[in-house]
Amino acid sequence: MMPVAAHTGFIIAAYAAAVIVVGGLCAWVMLDYRAQRRNLADLERRGVIRRSAPPPPEPAPHQAKEKA
Repeated sequence: MMPVAAHTGFIIAAYAAAVIVVGGLCAWVMLDYRAQRRNLADLERRGVIRRSAPPPPEPAPHQAKEKA
């Protein structure tokens, strides 16, 4: 039977690699989320609307006549 100490380095390295990979993926997702939010805000500032957004309300007919 092999002593557990012989595998300790491998186990620690495997856990460290997993933590680094998962942390990197989390950071990537958070940074991409922020970038996409900035892009959406820029598009909305320029007047581009989303297809999923409800259309802006049209003025009632009596209001349109008053402005004309």
